[in-house]
Amino acid sequence: MNRRRTALLSLTGLLATALTALPAAPAGADEVEQVRNGTFDTTTEPWWASDGVTTSLSDGRLCADVPGGTANRWDAAVGQNDITLVKGESYRFSFSAAGAPAGHVVRAVVGLSVAPYDAYYEVSPQLGVSGDTYSYTFTAPADTERGQVALQLGGSPDPWRFCVDDVSLLGGVEPEPYEPDTGPRIRVNQVAYLPAGPKNATLVTGADERLTWRLKDADGGVVRQGRTVPRGVDGSSGQNVHSIDFGAHRTRGTGYTLAVDGETSRPFDIDAGAYERLRLDSAKYYYTQRSGIEIRDDLRPGYARPAGHVDVAPNRGDGEVPCQPGVCDYTLDVTGGWYDAGDHGKYVVNGGISTWELLSTYERARHARTGQADKLGDGTLDIPESGNGVPDLLDEARWELEFLLKMQVPEGEPLAGMAHHKIHDEQWTGLPLLPSDDPQKRELHPPSTAATLNLAATAAQAARLYRPYDKEFAAETLAAARTAWAAALAHPGEYASPDDGIGGGAYPDDELSDEFYWAAAELYLTTGERRFEEYVLKSPVHTADIFGPLGFDWSRTAAAGRLDLATVPNRLPGRDKVRHSVVKGADRYLATLTAHPYGMPYAPAGGVYDWGSSHQVLNNAVVLATAHDLTGAAKYRDGALQSMDYILGRNALNISYVTGYGEVSVQNQHSRWYARQLDPALPNPPAGTLSGGPNSSIQDPYAQSVLQGCVGQFCFVDDIQSWSTNEHTINWNAALTRMASYVADQG
Repeated sequence: MNRRRTALLSLTGLLATALTALPAAPAGADEVEQVRNGTFDTTTEPWWASDGVTTSLSDGRLCADVPGGTANRWDAAVGQNDITLVKGESYRFSFSAAGAPAGHVVRAVVGLSVAPYDAYYEVSPQLGVSGDTYSYTFTAPADTERGQVALQLGGSPDPWRFCVDDVSLLGGVEPEPYEPDTGPRIRVNQVAYLPAGPKNATLVTGADERLTWRLKDADGGVVRQGRTVPRGVDGSSGQNVHSIDFGAHRTRGTGYTLAVDGETSRPFDIDAGAYERLRLDSAKYYYTQRSGIEIRDDLRPGYARPAGHVDVAPNRGDGEVPCQPGVCDYTLDVTGGWYDAGDHGKYVVNGGISTWELLSTYERARHARTGQADKLGDGTLDIPESGNGVPDLLDEARWELEFLLKMQVPEGEPLAGMAHHKIHDEQWTGLPLLPSDDPQKRELHPPSTAATLNLAATAAQAARLYRPYDKEFAAETLAAARTAWAAALAHPGEYASPDDGIGGGAYPDDELSDEFYWAAAELYLTTGERRFEEYVLKSPVHTADIFGPLGFDWSRTAAAGRLDLATVPNRLPGRDKVRHSVVKGADRYLATLTAHPYGMPYAPAGGVYDWGSSHQVLNNAVVLATAHDLTGAAKYRDGALQSMDYILGRNALNISYVTGYGEVSVQNQHSRWYARQLDPALPNPPAGTLSGGPNSSIQDPYAQSVLQGCVGQFCFVDDIQSWSTNEHTINWNAALTRMASYVADQG
């Protein structure tokens, strides 16, 4: 979601009569109880219950009769307000609970009782599965006198009875430091190395001298050995590390391990097959992100769900969405498209860069010397459109393109031809929540120049790619692109407000020279028209050094234009210089990778990892891959391949950031419907889903409670609450799709 969240986890509807809480103990003082009457000896006061929930005393417990038929956890709850919390203070949150019948999941939350309803800590135990006493320790990320303890009980189709006792929030306890399980000290690509590609690993060790490593096959036999290379202390992790290079071994096989310094790595393959699967799984991610269509179980077993936001209660629907008050006096049908991330919003600027990268994945496969367009052809993704004679990746991208076209301001209206920046709920919703169960009012947000240029760029690119399959659609997209370009020129300063972040992300961007350049480049590549050629050549972006440490993303789009000008056939004057600039950028990323003990083309200043760092690594790898396509030089190919090692396990946490790939992979990305961590009836994210990865700013309350003082690669936690380190998004997965396809082509 990229620098855009201020609050996520809503406790809407849980407010009740305020009572004064005991003051919290200062740090290091005696333990102090923050909850009043957590033992329910004679009364249930000052505890409250939400509408429809009846509470009573029973054997010294608070018991609640919970109605059936509620959609969300917070639709039925009991709790206590006006809890005082002190930033940096450690608390032990405990209670005993039982349910009849057993097996219900309860969401227990400590957070704010007022907007923005942040959850500072939450757990979701399943009652009766592991006893009936629960105890957790966390650190408060903020000061407040308006805290809340709530036990959320809704979401069951049938009525049930919940009883709770001994509720405690004890301040001043000793903190329990979060220590991730990083497994063996040898970090490898847990998925696969290509037989003819580079093969590198990193050893975490206290040793300063070179050590002997051994590569073992699945039977434990030593097939190759060598010596490690000490690298000293790695600034991105704070670890003393050695490098291991076993690239000389090219024999295909499964279940290989590395052994050194008394450790044995997690297993891995030497084979290309896994990347053929990842090429498809990373692209299949988009089908289950679709809005406005039923997700079919025969196409995605385990992920079936009703269509979301199609004007069926409780949805308000996306068929006739009004603007925010005062923005416009019309409604638009903005059904379809992809949900942006773990929420139900749809954003043109993020949808634009995502669509471009998927389309470019297919376009590269058509033009690059190692490209295999048939691998992304009709029938490869098993989506509803499979079998229509159109490459499946184009069909999937079209689902988003048609939504982007719907976001354009109609003729005759003020700002006609511009694109609305986004559409999402009026207020934040909580987790878990299926799209079909979202009851919030939907709103169009003001048009922005950035969104308009995203539409112009992607629609122009689409026109040249869809022309062989659907000339009418290609003509429609090109016309929309021209209209959007003219509107952006007429209104170059319509900026999205950085304060428009309630109910959805703000996505602000007030530097748009890169978006103008990108849109002009795509219009030129599709039409060859002189006016677009001249705009490209005169743009200061055209000759600027755009391949910086962070690479490109939704707010830095110049590379999208530069890469396409370098690779898509065209007659732009001075095109050799364009191609050279890409190779020069790749040289910089290759130097970064070579110097990095973990072998990645990403080393942000001061070791401060950006939001979505995993996709920044991948997009920098895209530049390396493009340099290989342009030059054929093996060093760029090897750099691009080695970049994938970090994503798939060769990192400080020894975890694959792609769900379902590697022995230990992320499973709990922040999401409202891939939410098994909160509701056992829901799935984890599908295989091929990329996590955002380490983020030094740890903006969410959960990450702040466990990761304070983290160093670079350790600023990550695989928990559904950590939206700043562990969300999934359509633009991050687009980078994975592009690189997975490239790597598969090298196999």
